[in-house]
Amino acid sequence: MTVPVVHSLRDQIREHIVEGIVSGRWKPGERIVERRIATELEVSQTPVREALRELESLRLIESAPNKGVRVRNLTAADLEESYPVRAGLEQIAAELAAERLAADCSALEPHVTALYEADRHADGTAQVRHTVAFHRELVKAAGNSVLLHTWEGLGIEVFTALSIRWLGTVQKSYAEEHQDLVEAFRRRDPEIGALVKAHVLGCAPRA
Repeated sequence: MTVPVVHSLRDQIREHIVEGIVSGRWKPGERIVERRIATELEVSQTPVREALRELESLRLIESAPNKGVRVRNLTAADLEESYPVRAGLEQIAAELAAERLAADCSALEPHVTALYEADRHADGTAQVRHTVAFHRELVKAAGNSVLLHTWEGLGIEVFTALSIRWLGTVQKSYAEEHQDLVEAFRRRDPEIGALVKAHVLGCAPRA
């Protein structure tokens, strides 16, 4: 498993489990065995338990007495719930970041370029990665650590991936939609907050 060295052991384990769920290694309703993951990754069970607790707080897995930990049977309605919250946070972020991004969109542009390539090859993994990275840079540009921490706590990458891979949620063009946002920042569109909010809500899966 290759992960950035700056990540904590718990974060590495969390990413390993998330990737396993998103890729289908563990399917909805299937049990995740803590001891088996610890053995596979050659770590103690304590950080595995911590990672699982974090994923339970994201509502990705669930635990029950005498039944262990299982992947939740998430529906479109479950996945959709986080989008209004995320849209509100990103609206605030866009308004706070408007002047900064009007002057310099260089943090967003590489992800738009990558999304054009991902769209061309229908590469779902790259679409998820660069869509999430684009929005993370947007939120970071707001310069508000509380806002960023709250946004990251929603498990954006996980739910974006699940929306696309489990439910087949597909946008018209990932690259074009994000290019439109970059251009709105550049022209100092006074409605930028509302544009970002509408964009996020338009990405939500439909129950």
